[in-house]
Amino acid sequence: MKGILIAVISILTLVPVLDQVSKWIIVKTMELGQSVSVIPGVLNFTYIRNDGAAFGKLDNVRWLFMILSVVAIVVIGILMIKYRSRLDRVTMISLSLILSGGFSNMIDRTFYGEQIFNGTVIDFIDFCAFPQIWSYIFNIADSAVVVGTGMLMVQMIVSEIRLYRKEKAEKAKAADIQSSEE
Repeated sequence: MKGILIAVISILTLVPVLDQVSKWIIVKTMELGQSVSVIPGVLNFTYIRNDGAAFGKLDNVRWLFMILSVVAIVVIGILMIKYRSRLDRVTMISLSLILSGGFSNMIDRTFYGEQIFNGTVIDFIDFCAFPQIWSYIFNIADSAVVVGTGMLMVQMIVSEIRLYRKEKAEKAKAADIQSSEE
């Protein structure tokens, strides 16, 4: 239990720090719209500001997205605290990644704008290897949310498969016992 607590606290601390420091470096060293090749044909750093939700969508309802984000962050935090003894390690790490990424992007939405609570998210990671498939620019916080969500989905699928197999084995065992009694 102590090891997972250290991992969770590390994620909750490191993701926002790395995300905010990387964004600060981008803002201080690049012009808005500027793109710098990191790995030619594969990865660029392209400085943009995203005033919408995921991948720039829903930019006209930013206030609604901010409210939903705050609610999600609070709910995930409460669930992690309340059910920490019942949640497995993968779920705790997944939720930590989602929570920390969401929190860091909320920092942007709160403070990186003309007015407080009217900010934009700073994005800069431009994976350009397959532009026909992927043309989005994102940041470290977005990566944490996506990786955490993916881990959580895989964990849920694996758990359901295990439960199904356990129930199937129990039914088979019960059927064997019943047939041997007859």
